[in-house]
Amino acid sequence: LSRDDGAEGESNSIANQKKMLSKYAKENGITNTRFYVDDGYTGTNFNRPGFQQMLEDIDMGYISTVIVKDMSRLGRDYLQVGYYTETYFPDHDIRFIAINSGVDSANQQDSDFTPFLNIINEWYAKDTSKKIRAVVKAKGQSGKPTASIPVYGYLKDPADKNRWVIDEEAAAVVREIYSLCIKGYGVSQIASELTRRHIEIPTAHLATLGLRERPTYVDNDAYHWEDSTVTRILQRQEYRCKPKP
Repeated sequence: LSRDDGAEGESNSIANQKKMLSKYAKENGITNTRFYVDDGYTGTNFNRPGFQQMLEDIDMGYISTVIVKDMSRLGRDYLQVGYYTETYFPDHDIRFIAINSGVDSANQQDSDFTPFLNIINEWYAKDTSKKIRAVVKAKGQSGKPTASIPVYGYLKDPADKNRWVIDEEAAAVVREIYSLCIKGYGVSQIASELTRRHIEIPTAHLATLGLRERPTYVDNDAYHWEDSTVTRILQRQEYRCKPKP
């Protein structure tokens, strides 16, 4: 597991975790090893593909020992981690080792502190999430965009990634949508009008610009506007102008 520790960087990289685990296994006579890797997943998520594959192999009887760098590499949810270490692994006769945490289920004394480590790891994940949300909120309140991809009608400024510039082609469509609305057109009427004019839907336009992958459905419905798309455009704060003094 690698995602939750951006600040810690290299020490928790997948490569370094593999080196540590391989060294430990070799020094302790544990052979026929296999890595289960979840690169880029948060520890609060236990539906990770590598983790789920490990569980399948445990159920098949292929595994006798599970080794992680520390308890946080197994996960950061107190209840979930507790279930696996206190119930699931023992029920399947699995020896569990967390090297840096000093946990080895083969030595009960080593495992007595495990529940407290689980609580600390869950608190860390929640605290990190709270800090990230605060940073994103502050960024938005300062007027900087928080989305990785600009909304329809804008493009990232090549000279400043924190600034959006107008995408004139898409902006003309947005202006037309608002113009039709002001004239009394309903959402369904606007969607029908844009479809009739053969105007690309936002998803297709972004794909044309290379800002996202082109979904398969776009090839057949690249010009079919849905009422919901028009509604979202009419409701987005990014299209509102400051009133003239």
